[in-house]
Amino acid sequence: MPYRKAEKHEVKRFRLTTLCYIEKDGAWLMLHRTKKQADQSHDKWLGIGGKFEDAESPEECMLREVYEETGLTVTDYDYRGIVTFVSDVWETEYMHLFTATGFTGKLLDCEEGELAWIPKEEVLGLKLWEGDKLFLERLMGDSEFFSLKVVYEGEKLASWKFF
Repeated sequence: MPYRKAEKHEVKRFRLTTLCYIEKDGAWLMLHRTKKQADQSHDKWLGIGGKFEDAESPEECMLREVYEETGLTVTDYDYRGIVTFVSDVWETEYMHLFTATGFTGKLLDCEEGELAWIPKEEVLGLKLWEGDKLFLERLMGDSEFFSLKVVYEGEKLASWKFF
């Protein structure tokens, strides 16, 4: 059989990220993203995380991002799920979710916004992405590893499905 040259395909852009919810005394460390005006999550509350660097595993990315943004070194954590974000505005994002109950270090000022320990029962009342509320409810329980796909039209949650 003769060699056939592969067809060229458009490469879709996407990003890989992590997000960690660190727990202490019934509260989660949350980041109120207020310092960058061009931030797609400006004025929203999130866990701690960010984008993968080349050749990082999800765990390595989460540990690095937590340290960079907070000054804390996570010592006890669980890999809880993955969320696929699809948007008509932003590139597709595959976010790896973690919770952590052990850490060392002293909390530093964050370049992304304000860090605050928020009681878990108050987190859903913060200004969050609507899709975040879906997975946060799962993270608050003892759920098994999950996959969630959320689709946004602008900032409006258009659809979602747990797998």
